[in-house]
Amino acid sequence: MAGKLNEAAFGYAGASVSALGMLLLGLLGNLGLYSSGVRMMMDRHMFFSLSPLGIITGMIEAAVIGYVFSYAFVLLYNKFV
Repeated sequence: MAGKLNEAAFGYAGASVSALGMLLLGLLGNLGLYSSGVRMMMDRHMFFSLSPLGIITGMIEAAVIGYVFSYAFVLLYNKFV
């Protein structure tokens, strides 16, 4: 039997994973690795770039988006339980 999930906890988890992913992408991009993924993120995210400030703002943007989508996903899941 499935129980209800905590929306806020999943939101924080989604935000953390998203921000860490953006940090990893920024670090790899500065090392010259995974340039196609970096180019895609720079095209699709308003604040992401390979500068230190661009990586931090990209992490913040990813965290906000990750929180919203994770929260909404669990909110919808709980409606079906």
